[in-house]
Amino acid sequence: MSVELLDGETIRSFAEDEEAFNAAIDLWFTDLDTNNDGRLSYVELKKEIMSLRVFEKHFGADDNVLSQEELAQVYGGLFSSFDHDGDGVVDLEEFKAEMKKMMLAVAEGLGFLPVQMVVEEGSLLKRAVEREIAMKIAA
Repeated sequence: MSVELLDGETIRSFAEDEEAFNAAIDLWFTDLDTNNDGRLSYVELKKEIMSLRVFEKHFGADDNVLSQEELAQVYGGLFSSFDHDGDGVVDLEEFKAEMKKMMLAVAEGLGFLPVQMVVEEGSLLKRAVEREIAMKIAA
């Protein structure tokens, strides 16, 4: 992990750079596709969603932790947002489309003011920062 300075434009330009964004998504999709069938099952995608740890307790401050039933509903809803055609699996194009939509939503939320953020190595946010640095060096 590293602390990076990010703003909406850094993320937006990365998401709109088809070559860079698609390369990053292709790698991530391949990593998630543990059975190598070219599609993500609910189990494969749920494992990644769970790794984000957005529903964990933090220092005892989150007293309203979701029940297992509520978590299953949240994970099912998230999976459905990726599974555009409702066939029970997420293909690469569905994954790309949803991730681009999410990245652009993050960019919109950040706006133009830079913020410091802890990002994981290899994450899309880290790749956005690395792309911006490389572009500045090349200019």
